[in-house]
Amino acid sequence: MEHENYLGMEEYELEPEVWEEVEKTEQTAFLATIGTPLETDKDIEESLNELERLAETAGIDVLGVYRQRRSTPDRATYFGKGFLTELSQKMMQAQADLLIVNDELSPSQARNIERDFQIKVIDRTEVILYIFHNRAKTREAKLQVRLAELEYQLPRLKRLWEHFDKERGGIRNKGGTATRGMGEKQIEIDKRLITDNIRKINKAIESIQHQKETQRKQREKARKICLVGYTNAGKSTLFNYLTQAGVLVEDKLFATLDSTSRQLKLSTGYPVVLSDTVGFISKLPHHLIASFKATLMEVQDADLLLHIVDVSDERFEYYIQQVNTVLQQIGADSIPQIIIFNKIDKVDSMFPAVVKRRYPEAILISAVNGTNIDKLIAKIEEVLLGNKNLKLKIPYDKTSLVSKLHDIAEILNEDYKEDGIYLEVGISKDDIYLVENYVI
Repeated sequence: MEHENYLGMEEYELEPEVWEEVEKTEQTAFLATIGTPLETDKDIEESLNELERLAETAGIDVLGVYRQRRSTPDRATYFGKGFLTELSQKMMQAQADLLIVNDELSPSQARNIERDFQIKVIDRTEVILYIFHNRAKTREAKLQVRLAELEYQLPRLKRLWEHFDKERGGIRNKGGTATRGMGEKQIEIDKRLITDNIRKINKAIESIQHQKETQRKQREKARKICLVGYTNAGKSTLFNYLTQAGVLVEDKLFATLDSTSRQLKLSTGYPVVLSDTVGFISKLPHHLIASFKATLMEVQDADLLLHIVDVSDERFEYYIQQVNTVLQQIGADSIPQIIIFNKIDKVDSMFPAVVKRRYPEAILISAVNGTNIDKLIAKIEEVLLGNKNLKLKIPYDKTSLVSKLHDIAEILNEDYKEDGIYLEVGISKDDIYLVENYVI
């Protein structure tokens, strides 16, 4: 697959980009956020903790964390001018390389902060894009991340080239008068190049989508289940446990970018395909949601969603809400889902009972040690296949039916008596017609 040409006649070359500069030259940062009146101090603290984890995942050391209470961001500089003046001084004293803002800045806000306060600034979106850039392994993921990067960069070209002119000084002719900076001339060229690359990548991703559509039609008989959840909730660990797939598991944000699919064996033998997907996160950049449509198509096409939640994280209810928001954005909010509270091995023994009272239909598991996986499988069969437990009495002249039930159903109990074969089975609603005359 790696050498496949998704563009037909022309191959789109993915070359190293400017995102690598952050890793090489800018390794320390201050974090800053705005707290609105609707947010509690706890909300703000947790959001900043998540941003700190994102920064660490990107290889950036956090030297300081700051917040400003405002009803709305300043249109010109996002934060207030007094706050930025003080922050600039503190960054200089701490020798912090850059400021990371816990939101997506407009091009003019970033430009104004850098020009007026001499602060090198990046936003939350840039950090997430950088992480995705480094985590993308397959050609599909690389194309999707590159598309998101280009769409993010396009309105920000002026800022990039202002840096270029500033670093090299003003350009003057022989008479000593200033001419247009190289950046001003280059912006128009870059806009054309980026727009052309966006077109090519979209064409490549459409080809991938078409290929996936063909693969899906080939396995149409199989029911499809997708694992979804907030990043680092334990989706890949559960995927490995259920399918023995050996997918990479890391205690890091966005360890999985590519959708991986394997067959899941249920007791009924009904063909089921299970897919692991990219983790969601609050304020997930819309560029990424749009560019990852080929991967997210797996979610949209599912018959059942397994919504994995890290129950050991005290903000788990907020994360449930964030995942459901993304599902709504991609049109997958009407698909049946099972809430699975993972990592019960990390919480107090009394806590699962509290959670179960609030979410009576949920399944509580530990994907690491396999706790309650049998209950999860039973729940999947019940929701996906409408499995029912039935007691049957089958006459001896129908032993071929008993043999068939061993193939398509879960045999819970089997007893051979003088007047017939007594069975207790778990059977799919689609197969009940085979035994409805023998139910007792």
